[in-house]
Amino acid sequence: MRSLRRAAVVGVCLLTGCSPYTTRPFFPPVTGAATAELELEMQDATETLAAVLRTDTLPVTTVQLREGYIETAWFDAGTKAATRQRALGPGVVQVRAWVNPSRQGFSTIIVETVYRPLADPSRAPRDLEEQVPPDHPVGKRIEQVVTELARLYNREEPAAAAPTRMTTRASQPS
Repeated sequence: MRSLRRAAVVGVCLLTGCSPYTTRPFFPPVTGAATAELELEMQDATETLAAVLRTDTLPVTTVQLREGYIETAWFDAGTKAATRQRALGPGVVQVRAWVNPSRQGFSTIIVETVYRPLADPSRAPRDLEEQVPPDHPVGKRIEQVVTELARLYNREEPAAAAPTRMTTRASQPS
């Protein structure tokens, strides 16, 4: 009887402690997204990155501090103004950022700048998104932001703080 009660209490604690609901997208960042480790807790890193993106006048629409996720609206790459124009071609882009806890006191930021090079109604919109080319002005600015944050918020050796580009993309369900 006592073990049954203990199991019930443990079960209730587990169910109330874990929420299956998240506003973070289920898909991973695209290949080529800028990545760096910062000496900041996850929520602080998310808040700092969101503030920098807003300072750069990007149309930030979603900031989830607890979940470590930031997203902009689709915007015109030249004016940085949100647009209702069809998201097609490198002139209309979107920035998304994932902030994940790494070791104690550190977070890893992954920031993608994507566009849709073509339209294909038979495929999911996310499957059409690609990282902008290396010479794209918004992509270059995002790289600069990640580099600067890594420099400012990392007391380790410079080589460890240097941003990298993500080289793999997890498979997605079709």
